[in-house]
Amino acid sequence: MILEIAQIDVKLGLEEEFEANVAKAVPLFQRARGCRAMELQRSIERPNRYRLMVRWETLENHTVNFRESADFREWRALVGHCFETPPYVEHTWLCAAGFGPRW
Repeated sequence: MILEIAQIDVKLGLEEEFEANVAKAVPLFQRARGCRAMELQRSIERPNRYRLMVRWETLENHTVNFRESADFREWRALVGHCFETPPYVEHTWLCAAGFGPRW
């Protein structure tokens, strides 16, 4: 399982619109091949900074299947205008488990 972590800085004043449009986009992720979960976290220290976390079965499910889809283009149409800068995206895999629910 791969965890995509996208750091997204949103233009000041567009935070509510961004959050609403991410909620609208949930079905795009739900139907994406290999997508198992997604959530959006907002920074307390920097309220215009978000982290979108998406669980994918494989890296290619994100980088090929989703990124080359019409649903990705719809996702970007919903939220892209809110970006202050391009998102910084990393992919990780679990290398040690502690306790509690795993994201």
